[in-house]
Amino acid sequence: MSATAAITTRHDWSLAEVRALFEQPFNDLLFQAQSIHRQHFDPNRVQVSTLLSIKTGACPEDCKYCPQSGHYNTGLDKEKLMEVQKVLEAAAEAKAIGSTRFCMGAAWKHPSAKDMPYVLEMVKGVKKLGLETCMTLGRLDQEQTQALADAGLDYYNHNLDTSPEFYGSIITTRTYGERLQTLAYVREAGMKICSGGILGMGESVDDRAGLLIQLANLPEHPESVPINMLVKVKGTPLAEEKDVDPFDFIRTLAVARIMMPRSHVRLSAGREAMNEQMQALAFMAGANSIFYGEKLLTTANPQADKDMALFKRLGIKPEEREEHADEVHQAAIEQALVEQRDSKLFYNAASA
Repeated sequence: MSATAAITTRHDWSLAEVRALFEQPFNDLLFQAQSIHRQHFDPNRVQVSTLLSIKTGACPEDCKYCPQSGHYNTGLDKEKLMEVQKVLEAAAEAKAIGSTRFCMGAAWKHPSAKDMPYVLEMVKGVKKLGLETCMTLGRLDQEQTQALADAGLDYYNHNLDTSPEFYGSIITTRTYGERLQTLAYVREAGMKICSGGILGMGESVDDRAGLLIQLANLPEHPESVPINMLVKVKGTPLAEEKDVDPFDFIRTLAVARIMMPRSHVRLSAGREAMNEQMQALAFMAGANSIFYGEKLLTTANPQADKDMALFKRLGIKPEEREEHADEVHQAAIEQALVEQRDSKLFYNAASA
């Protein structure tokens, strides 16, 4: 296929086709991915998000990569659900350093009825600050999904992690089908999907292809596709896994860009371990979204000033949202904080 040919969004990828993409010479693959990327995006703009852990640790899931799992002793401090006010203050700080999307993650198998009102207030408050909103709360039922949509949630993150075939080697407490059902509920409720996976868990190239096939063959492609590199944490079963070859990681980003040409492909967890040259190759391969700030839930992430320095050297600028005048936003921020401070919800939701 010509790299400059017009790309039709497809939902019928086969394993043989995707395997052939992975097997291309590296330069050919990157050229194809970059050419497709330029058809749909400004190649020198990157979407910037900030991620906050609103409830940390003691998760009942047994995901072998996750330091937040209650099944493993990783030394992680367990924290209850954050106060709404503190979440809004963190969102305002994220906006001040240039983020356009604020993502909130809770270490739950699924949100409880007790916690949902506080979660919904967080969504409403962050929206008032002029930021896009994203949450990852685990499995959702249809009623919870609709409530989040009604509160104004823009994105829901629910990763598939790996291929259906390899999934059972990594997680046993939640099925692949349950993950796909949550994504279906999110779509039905009119929200956007953020869904991707993790490289470096011992999976094969076919497993990486299988993950991308699951995502690309959904009825609608996820608007955001995070590609994570395993962050090995002592105490988890995957702490001693072999490092991902940097070129293999870049290949996966490029194949994701080719298969999902209109999605934002996010360079996500593991970026702390990537040098500047590897990150530059990732942007060349079609990655056009990053998490910004010092932490991704519980693991390190390059500091914001380092990101901006790299962007400057590469001639990259953060993607911008349509926004009101600064004074209007400042008034909205102040009003949202006042409303939350006066609200009966201004206390630790998990202490009740």
